[in-house]
Formats: sequence, C-alpha cells, structure tokens
Amino acid sequence: MTTAAPTSAPRPARRFAVVVIGASAGGIEALGTVLPMLPKHYTLPVVVVLHLPADEPSLLAEVFSYKVGLATKEADEKERLQPGVIYFAPTSYHLLLEADGTFALSTEEPVHFSRPSIDVLFESAADAYGERAVGVLLTGASQDGARGLLAIREAGGQTLAQDPAEAMISIMPAAAVELGAARAVLPLKDIGRFLAGLEKEA
Repeated sequence: MTTAAPTSAPRPARRFAVVVIGASAGGIEALGTVLPMLPKHYTLPVVVVLHLPADEPSLLAEVFSYKVGLATKEADEKERLQPGVIYFAPTSYHLLLEADGTFALSTEEPVHFSRPSIDVLFESAADAYGERAVGVLLTGASQDGARGLLAIREAGGQTLAQDPAEAMISIMPAAAVELGAARAVLPLKDIGRFLAGLEKEA
C-alpha cells in the first residue's frame, strides 16, 4: 500500500544545504518556470539533472544564464559546490554529490536508460546531506528519480514532486507519488515559491 502524499506546500525551514532537481521530457519548459523564481541573493547551491541526448553537448548552463538571476554552469569533477549557483549535469556522465561538498562524475552503466541519472544524483544527495537535502522531481517520461526521491525522504530531507496533472509528461512525477516519495505534490509555481523561500542554515 502506498502512502498518499500531501498536496499543500510544506513550511520552509532554515536548515537546508542543497537543492537537487530532476526532469526529463518537458523539463526545459518546467525549469523555465521554477528557476527564474529563485532570488538573486539565493544562498543554496542548486544541482539539476535533465535527460538529454548523449551525443549532443549540453548548452543548459548557457541557455538558463539568460533566464535566471543566479550564476549557471556545468558541474565539473571535484568542483566544490558554491552557494547561489545553479549546476547542470554534463551529458554522458552520472553526477554525484560527495560528503565533502564536491562533485563526482561517473561513467557507470545508465540507470533507466539514462546517464546522467536522476536516481544517482538524488541517492548521492541523500547519502551526503541527509535531512539537509531538498529533492524536486518534475515532468518526464520514465521512472528515473522516484527511487532517489524516496531515498531523500527516508533520510529526512524535503521532497517535492510536480503535480502530474500539470506535467507535460506525467510518468515521472506520478511514479514518485505512487512510491510515496514526495512529501508534497505541487504545481510548478508553488514549487518555485517554496524553493525561493529556503535559506541555508546559519
């Protein structure tokens, strides 16, 4: 039996250290709603995995640099996360968060036919940050991310899923809801408002 996820926005807390976001089909449009809502003084690093064709370079950091008020870049091996920066996973690599606050890249086998995998990022965030992680799963056409979102929830972190009824492709957020991985199921604008209200623990 699955646990029904609440549908109201949780109250932001001043205790989080990182936001991780996953999306697939329809994700550029969804991120285009959520990420511009983050204020210029945002104090958290934001790490994004978006499924893209493996044989094409990612231009996400460049594309979103014109849409958001924060710095954007592609994550690099051993790079240390910085507050107020939006990082995008490079194509053809899994992106992981390490306990020492750095990134790791991996060429291990795809997960749900995807590399980078949202599950891999989310599970590493759960391991490295536990209750200080915020996971967000958006539109997509696979079940990648649902298991990882559950790992963040079980570690005590905050977990949000886009309302499947609003998503361009509902499979991904619906899988998270079915698994009981999402503490809240919200439309994009409410996700953006919640994330904008988060501040790094002093």
